[in-house]
Amino acid sequence: MGKSLLTYLFIAVALSGRTQVITDSIAIPTPIRDISDIRDTYEYITYKGRIGYYNFDFDLFPPTRHGILTHHTLKPITLGGHRRFQALSSKETKWRPLADFNGFGGNPNSTDFEAGYRAGAGVYWRGHFKDKWNFHLAGVAGTYDGDSSYMPRSYFNWQEGNRRLYTDIRSRISFSPNKIFNFQTGIDHNHIGEGLRSLFISDYGNPYPFGMIKANFWRVEYSILYQFMREGMPGNWKGKFASSHHISFNAAKWLNIGVFETVIFNPGDTLLNRGFDVEYLNPVVFYRPQEYSIGSSDNVLLGLDLTARHKNYTFYSQFIIDEFVLSEIRARSQWWANKYGGQFGLKANFKKGNHVFFARTEMNFVRPYTYAHLNDKLNHGNQGRPLAHPYGANFAEVLGEVRWARNNWRGQFFMNYSQRGGDTDSINYGADIYLPYINRPEDDFGHFIGQGNARNSWLFRWRIAFKLEKFYWASIFAEYNLRYTVQTNEVQNLFSIGLRSNLWNDYRNY
Repeated sequence: MGKSLLTYLFIAVALSGRTQVITDSIAIPTPIRDISDIRDTYEYITYKGRIGYYNFDFDLFPPTRHGILTHHTLKPITLGGHRRFQALSSKETKWRPLADFNGFGGNPNSTDFEAGYRAGAGVYWRGHFKDKWNFHLAGVAGTYDGDSSYMPRSYFNWQEGNRRLYTDIRSRISFSPNKIFNFQTGIDHNHIGEGLRSLFISDYGNPYPFGMIKANFWRVEYSILYQFMREGMPGNWKGKFASSHHISFNAAKWLNIGVFETVIFNPGDTLLNRGFDVEYLNPVVFYRPQEYSIGSSDNVLLGLDLTARHKNYTFYSQFIIDEFVLSEIRARSQWWANKYGGQFGLKANFKKGNHVFFARTEMNFVRPYTYAHLNDKLNHGNQGRPLAHPYGANFAEVLGEVRWARNNWRGQFFMNYSQRGGDTDSINYGADIYLPYINRPEDDFGHFIGQGNARNSWLFRWRIAFKLEKFYWASIFAEYNLRYTVQTNEVQNLFSIGLRSNLWNDYRNY
């Protein structure tokens, strides 16, 4: 009953709370006339510790790096005041309404027409204080039904009778005591990488409580992320923790190199309730030696990312290692525990008259059993969903997209081709990261991407949207998704229309 009251309270406040309270608001020097001015103004008024969003609109413009002192690999971006606007006030607060209404239907899971929807409303509050404190709090509550395409990625999600309810809360507080350090905490996503997908940490799954420390010095940004996650079902959640490091080094104005390391660990087992291991709180320790020193079976992953820019073009790549033995790779034995993945991508933006275009092509692959472990308390996932790529493991894909903007209009065409291997009821072929890797085929060699129940598919997506000036960060949109599966010659389609505030991504592209 308490969760229902919370849901109704969010909706009531959102529908009645379009007023705003502003103290010493930001002074914009010139009117925003077209889409290019939006980016220029957005960059121009940034200041220390401000959080830059990562959504459909702002990804239209690959981040502009000013020299070698700014870093954009970890999103949402913490902007450091590199072009500070003098008219920026010392404090500001704003209230805005949020909307999340979309649905219709198609045949996403069968040949029969199936309708679905998600309907919610909420409020958004943001502000800053004295160039040190920046914060935002967003909450949307509502109900949903139908195919999983409309299932919200929310921290609170439950069912009462025949009603499926959700309360999606995103919050982030940023504190910058000086030019070097930045501290953040909240409930939100964190995405590492320049790609649409990420093999490290992405924003495809559910948000989670987190704490973050950033240090910027010389050409380096060093980030420590503490994640407080959970698995199970509403009313029976079991906690799990992760601690991650990411080093971003600007080797040149056009080149960025990053190193990633994460450890996922269970706060309790049959012998001991460990809690959050203090060893993993150390911000300057390597996790693999630390794991061995405490005698644990925690899950450690290592990664490397590379970004190169030339004019309007950005080349990026990632490489993730779970486990591997070099001798088995040299022998080409396809040993099951050689678990790794890679990403290569290229994106660009350009302008023609009043039209702005963004294009991307990207390739991702992950070998079987990567990210998995003995149980769901140690795998690289959160609330039943992968923390990295939405396909989990045992896949390869090639994707491409083109985005367009003119004034308040937005358009997108997306397509991908994927080769994925599926599991059976009795054997784990390495696709589902939530299945223990011990239940695999008897032969430890000869494992390859796409093994098991093979499924090759095409996905096409068209989207058109119109931004509403009177309704903060909201758009009216229509989209159509078509999927073709080669093995079964099956065609699935989904058509959706709606009104949605674009504070965070709502993916239906996998």
